[in-house]
Amino acid sequence: MYKHGHISRTASSLLMDFHTDLFILNDIALWWHHFFLLWNIINGQTRYNIPEELDRGSVVGNLAKDLGLGLSEIFDRKLRVASEAGKQYFSVDAGKGELVVNDRIDREALCGQSASCVLPLQVVIENPLQLHRIEVEIKDVNDNSPSFLKSEHIIEIAESTIVGVRFPLESAEDPDVGSNGLKSYSLSKDDCFTLKVKEIENGRKIPELVLNKSLDREKKATHNLFLTAVDGGNPVKSGTSKITVNVLDNNDNVPVFENNFYKTAVQENTANGSFVVTTKATDIDEGPNGEIEYSLGIHTPPSVLALFRIDAVTGDIFLKQKLDHESQASYRIDVTAKDKGLPRMEGHCSVQVDVLDINDNAPEIVLTSKPSYVPEGSRIGTVVALLSVRDLDTGDNGKVTLQLPLESPFALKPSFSNNYALVTSGALDRESFSEYHIEITATDSGSPPLSSKKTIPVTITDVNDNPPVFTQPSYNVYLKENGVPGSILFSVSASDLDFGDNAKVSYSILDSKVQDVSVSSYVYINSENGSIYSMHSFDYEKLKVFQIQVQAKDQGSPSLSSNATVHVFILDQNDNAPAVIYPSSAALGSVSHQRMPRSAKAGHLVTKVTAVDADSGHNAWISYKLAEATDASLFTVNLYTGEVRTKRAVSEQDDSSQRLLIEIRDDGEPVQSTTVTVSILLEDGLHEPILDLRQKVSEPSKKNGRITLYLILSLASVSVLSLLTFLVLAVKCIRNSRSSGSCCMRRSDCDDYKNPNRNLQIQLNTDGPIKYVEVLGGDMLSQSQSFRSCMSPMSEYSDFTLIKPSSTTDFKEVISVLDASLPDSTWTFESQQVISFLLDASGRCCAPMTYRTVQRDLPPPPCSLSTVNVNNAKSRSTVGDALTSPR
Repeated sequence: MYKHGHISRTASSLLMDFHTDLFILNDIALWWHHFFLLWNIINGQTRYNIPEELDRGSVVGNLAKDLGLGLSEIFDRKLRVASEAGKQYFSVDAGKGELVVNDRIDREALCGQSASCVLPLQVVIENPLQLHRIEVEIKDVNDNSPSFLKSEHIIEIAESTIVGVRFPLESAEDPDVGSNGLKSYSLSKDDCFTLKVKEIENGRKIPELVLNKSLDREKKATHNLFLTAVDGGNPVKSGTSKITVNVLDNNDNVPVFENNFYKTAVQENTANGSFVVTTKATDIDEGPNGEIEYSLGIHTPPSVLALFRIDAVTGDIFLKQKLDHESQASYRIDVTAKDKGLPRMEGHCSVQVDVLDINDNAPEIVLTSKPSYVPEGSRIGTVVALLSVRDLDTGDNGKVTLQLPLESPFALKPSFSNNYALVTSGALDRESFSEYHIEITATDSGSPPLSSKKTIPVTITDVNDNPPVFTQPSYNVYLKENGVPGSILFSVSASDLDFGDNAKVSYSILDSKVQDVSVSSYVYINSENGSIYSMHSFDYEKLKVFQIQVQAKDQGSPSLSSNATVHVFILDQNDNAPAVIYPSSAALGSVSHQRMPRSAKAGHLVTKVTAVDADSGHNAWISYKLAEATDASLFTVNLYTGEVRTKRAVSEQDDSSQRLLIEIRDDGEPVQSTTVTVSILLEDGLHEPILDLRQKVSEPSKKNGRITLYLILSLASVSVLSLLTFLVLAVKCIRNSRSSGSCCMRRSDCDDYKNPNRNLQIQLNTDGPIKYVEVLGGDMLSQSQSFRSCMSPMSEYSDFTLIKPSSTTDFKEVISVLDASLPDSTWTFESQQVISFLLDASGRCCAPMTYRTVQRDLPPPPCSLSTVNVNNAKSRSTVGDALTSPR
């Protein structure tokens, strides 16, 4: 595909003529037609053709259109042009997207006599990063005339020289190439001389002066000739050299070289003064006419004279300076051999010296584009940077291979002409490595090989791929009731491995219900530091434990979060005084009136004062004390039961009206107390109602007997069925579980009980007149089990009932919290009760078996407890001893 460019060059700048009378202005039209701009795309590369010496600002081609880019993309994608030649000869007009000439381009200075002159350009486009290669071929224009090294040349020829002898003349040099280069020579008219042009193997034309007619010094001693060199350009340019031929007398034979052409090769690292080649000539004359003296030709360029010298006697050629293959690969030397006769005769030969390349240039790595920031998690093959490599040596010495460090998550992808793209080849994780320093090693194939290294820094940017992590998944907080609203409860902390906003953590409380009320009405959290504050004071009697779900969320996009659970346990404080529930009149604040017969003996039960405390543990342990009495020697109050009994028999001297002030105290700190006043009236002939009641109860009626019969029959039926069921289960258990230590349960159940991580909680509660004990069991992953027994103060026995699970708190933790709740050795019970526990292999409480509960708060038994027998007031039992004694 071809496209015309623009040439803004004026006609006056194109005409360079040493002989203005040879050309006319009409020829300018032919030159204009010959140089026009072309561009094409070859194998995916764009090529433009332009003539040299274009004015600055001349348009080379529409680069944006040829690359398929819009004008806006030139700014957005930061299009720029880089030249491999080092100097920036071209630039891009950002407004039009055109590639324009930025500086004067002299083809001869860039490429010398090379037939093709191509300037490679690299076009870099970002977002995404792309590299395009563009070639601009510089076409030669006829801007140089042929010229001779010397404007005048003197030749001495003996008159006896035979016809046909040739004398080499100085060659003209034309920096232009192709048709604009040197085309032909012409010689001014002379009867004795003609011109012959010899073409050597590299196309170079050597003019030779041929003796066409014998010379006669006596007729004409000097011949003045003009040698003209003409190029093939349009318009034609030429150069002239004057040749003066002086005719000498006699010395008939010229020195003759053994070879007209010598060829040798020298390595470029050859030392100064080294021998190159020997030239040898002979002269058949005798005496001074046969003595030969060697010299370099008079037309030898100064650059060659600076590098080589010849021994005038032997004809040996030596080096004067070191050679450089990269500067020039071959040299041509003209050698002259002259005798010492009169006139002096001379012979000529040519020597070609080829410079052999050695590996004396290390490869060079050039960054075409700066390395870009790479997000972690980028896909394999993401372009990081563009680079190229070059080596000034040739052949194997110029073949370069690149190598990256082992286990590097990057690779080099070749594109074209020693250009590479640095791409990702593995996963990138900023948390592991936030920055890479990629060391690229370039090594050529020379012997020995040379190498160079270049380090490319690559920064990995963060992606939000790590959620915040709490220091622990759950927290336990123990909080005293009646705290000050707004006080800090606890502080949670979470960290994020990411960076910047992705690592900034904010805290919040997830909405949940506590007693059908949103947890946000109880507590709030500081979103910045994770501190949790109370919204109001807590009351243990209303709320004992609740959970808070705290969420930590980062500020990445999209944001990531994690949750943690905060278990808040409310600890009881002694904030409730004991409350009297019996006698009922005393509970209402009035005096309790009681009657007692004067015939009462010592130990007679007058009445009983019962009180409860809404607190728990030590704070709920109640003791009774006789504070004031009309006669302190007559009555006593049981410290733990509140029973009012006589200390001695009533006498006739005792007042008929007795007043008792009983103080009821708890065991908290500080102590809370209340008092109750009991007025006792002593009367004669009063029967004991309690004994009459017992007699009535002991007389079974016929109706009760019938009910008893029904109960006995039902119990017998249930016992038979239970026995059969037990036998069937025992047989099945023996068959299926030979290794099991117990056949009363499935192996999976037994394993649950043997699990040392299984949690138990025994919780004591005192809610008014109702007393109950909770045994809570379960592991952290399974459904908890809760066993609760409830009874009234007047009931003697009460069996356990199964209630839904209420907690999974660790048993040891509960024991430590409730340790202060254990009673002392003087604690007694009112009626005989039995509590049995099934122990596992490790000594832990596995499950309750048969429960008969007491009428007071029972502390949690340790796992070593088997059975606790609690007797009546007649037989005191120490609970503390029973709880710590092994089975």
